[in-house]
Amino acid sequence: MITLVLGGTRSGKSDVAEGLAARSGPPVTYVATGRAVDADMAARIAAHRARRPAAWTTVEAGADLPDVLRDVAGPVLVDSLGTWVAGHDDLDPAIAPLCAALRERAGDTVVVSEEVGLGVHAPSEAGRRFADVLGTLNRAVADVADRVLLVVAGRVLPLERVEGD
Repeated sequence: MITLVLGGTRSGKSDVAEGLAARSGPPVTYVATGRAVDADMAARIAAHRARRPAAWTTVEAGADLPDVLRDVAGPVLVDSLGTWVAGHDDLDPAIAPLCAALRERAGDTVVVSEEVGLGVHAPSEAGRRFADVLGTLNRAVADVADRVLLVVAGRVLPLERVEGD
């Protein structure tokens, strides 16, 4: 089962995703896509690490996220697509290979992503490009997902597929 968990900044999306992954049963592999590029990001990464169960394995993925997903067996939590996109200097991630890797996985997969329409974006070409690319990626992953959840203020809303999509 593929579950996409969307939400804005500090919405609780990672907490929700961690709970879903934990219910899949051990061993869970946490696939981290972010890098500590500054003190704030380092603190965020440390907080995420501290709350994960000790039995979980962490794998750091850069641009090779599709290959990492193909190589990992069992339940996986990917956190997050926004940092994966931001890690591409050209803001051009491999969307089709990622979706293929998600479909090919045998284990449960929980994917966290930022819902780009819920936050402030830089009024720059790069900021607009990031929002466009992440929005496109979110739609593509939602298309292959079995379930899509939106987290707002720690509350979860299941998102239904509209007929004709």
